[in-house]
Amino acid sequence: MLVGEHAFVMLLTREKFAEFAKLPMADPATHTLALYCFSVSSRDEVDTVGAAALAAGGTEVDGAEDYGFMYSRSFYDLDGHGWQVMWMDPAAAEQGPEAFAASAQDADTPA
Repeated sequence: MLVGEHAFVMLLTREKFAEFAKLPMADPATHTLALYCFSVSSRDEVDTVGAAALAAGGTEVDGAEDYGFMYSRSFYDLDGHGWQVMWMDPAAAEQGPEAFAASAQDADTPA
């Protein structure tokens, strides 16, 4: 599945994945193997993807996390792998969260 211009995700059965793996297979229900995160273009899209994951049988990890400049939802897929879908304000992504927060605070301070 194409995720971005240079990013792809390949979803395989455990058996097929074992053919690629050089180490023993771990059980994602008992061990964290990795956390997968991808960004989307809006806050609404975060909720849309999260709802679709839950409707397909995923399990919500915790509630939405809203930092103002960044919004995310996390879920476990049917095999227990952790996923996060997130949106970040483009200005915050460009400036860095700390600089963005400082500039937003400066804008809120009366002159």
